[in-house]
Amino acid sequence: MTDDSAPVRFDTKIAVLLRDDLETWQRLNVTAFLVSGLGTEVPELIGEPYADADDTPYLPMFRQPVLVFTGSKELLSTAHGRAVGRGATLAVFTSELFATGHDKANRAAVRAVRRDSMDLVGLAVHGPRNGVDKILKGASMHP
Repeated sequence: MTDDSAPVRFDTKIAVLLRDDLETWQRLNVTAFLVSGLGTEVPELIGEPYADADDTPYLPMFRQPVLVFTGSKELLSTAHGRAVGRGATLAVFTSELFATGHDKANRAAVRAVRRDSMDLVGLAVHGPRNGVDKILKGASMHP
């Protein structure tokens, strides 16, 4: 018999790192965009669909928490380099994306800048817990 109320410790971690100088609306928007790609790349992150007591169906969500961190522009650049170096599953959001209006323009804006010159405002990463912790070393939990 299993205890469904027992805490679960996941072997992996989903984390978002946001630049500390973003406006509130930007932080929320960037977080939503960044995590949207993780479920498509790592489908096992997505749980089963939900339903309420009236059998109203709802979309499935991540099976584990998404932790949100904050850090400086320099820390984002460092974390990005660590993530790329580790081959982590990674999504990025650059400052240029605030001025685009659709997916094709977003991809073109990222494509136009070399990796080391990106003006990162956020990133999302998924991987083994200790690896993600090392990538985000120096970041603080978002308040």
